[in-house]
Amino acid sequence: MSSEGEGRFHMVDVSLITPGSRRAMLRTDDDVRIEAVYEPSPASVTDTAVVVAHGFTGSADRPAVRRAARVFAERGAAAVITFSFRGHGASGGLSTLGDREVLDLTAAVRWARELGHARVATVGFSMGGSVVLRHAALARGTDGRADAVAAVSAPARWYYRGTAPMRRLHWMVTRPTGRLVGRYGLRTRIDSRTWDPVPLSPVEAVPLIAPTPLLIVHGDRDAYFPLDHPRMLAGAGEAELWLERGMGHAENAADEELLARVGNWLTRA
Repeated sequence: MSSEGEGRFHMVDVSLITPGSRRAMLRTDDDVRIEAVYEPSPASVTDTAVVVAHGFTGSADRPAVRRAARVFAERGAAAVITFSFRGHGASGGLSTLGDREVLDLTAAVRWARELGHARVATVGFSMGGSVVLRHAALARGTDGRADAVAAVSAPARWYYRGTAPMRRLHWMVTRPTGRLVGRYGLRTRIDSRTWDPVPLSPVEAVPLIAPTPLLIVHGDRDAYFPLDHPRMLAGAGEAELWLERGMGHAENAADEELLARVGNWLTRA
């Protein structure tokens, strides 16, 4: 296990949330500190760890993220790592809305491998879904790679403003007043700088992911991204597509039955 001086992560607490769990501060390749929580599987029948990437304004300790972690551990029979993206929770830095967050996910995947897991799967929700797709394309062939990927409620393309919730989100991230609302109302610290260059989009990332198994999950009542987004993603490469009847958006809308199916897919894909 690396020490803080060796640059990968620093253990700050142990035995949190469940017996055997660990809380750590990870250090990304661009030197941002990322809070993360490791929880072993109670089943202990697999060498797989599932790394969970939350949506925008989420964190490792949000109830919906904790629920997903519990289901993946108990019913998916996998160890689970949750973490807070930069600008969220107790992590440092500022949110870049899915760009440099790839480095946060890479740090969490590397931690899973440091803890002895031979196989690491990633699952992301909304913004986290875009991150797991981009990470799967960009981290191929490295120790931060994913062995299976599931993107839930992910956008296919950047700058989408076709729904009222996305227009409100764009107001929040592009206006000084909106960023104040994000910081003090939603506990999310947003970088004011525009992307330069514009990062690889999720739909551009998908063709680069194969042969890594890829699952796209989307609800038919998603108020943020309509069904052309998952269909565009699934059509861009080799992917399994689940369109869930009656489901809304991201981790808050994913019930335990769906989470169990996703967890089983991640451990078996």
